[in-house]
Amino acid sequence: MAASLEEIRRQLEESARLKQSFSGELIARIAQFAERSAAALRANGKLVFFGNGGSAADAQHLAAELVVRLRKDRVGLAALALTTNPSILTAAGNDYGFQNIFSRQIESLLGPQDILVALSTSGDSPNVVRGVEAGRARGAYLVAFTGETGGALVNKVDLLLNVPSRDPQRIQEAHITIGHIACSLIEQLAFS
Repeated sequence: MAASLEEIRRQLEESARLKQSFSGELIARIAQFAERSAAALRANGKLVFFGNGGSAADAQHLAAELVVRLRKDRVGLAALALTTNPSILTAAGNDYGFQNIFSRQIESLLGPQDILVALSTSGDSPNVVRGVEAGRARGAYLVAFTGETGGALVNKVDLLLNVPSRDPQRIQEAHITIGHIACSLIEQLAFS
């Protein structure tokens, strides 16, 4: 039991240390993401989130915070996650390959008024990279939540929110923290 308690405390401290290590530059980029998102929503744009595995769950979580609410009662904000429709995912995977499950949706849903948010701990997932490339072709503003290096997404997006870690567990924890902070700011800014 004592070893388990010690491990829990170690992991909590590690998670807290990572978040406290965010540079002023990363914090400024989080603010930029929130401000740009609120402006897009006020101009009838939408936020579209996507990722694989745990990042898919985070994409759905953040879209829900905007559509439903985070801190205050308000009208729903236009947001969606590309991972919620099994019929589209399986049809695109079957007909065009798993690497195109997001790009096919992006081709049909996004335009220049929208913000596309890719979540990937590595920044190297082929279907996420292709999704970002499809977003570029549609003229959307491109944001990536990644780990330290940014991977293949580093030169493909307009705004990189790269958490200073290479540990997928810690990166995903930080992504949801960044997402919650941004959603809270978006709620405030979209109605100011």
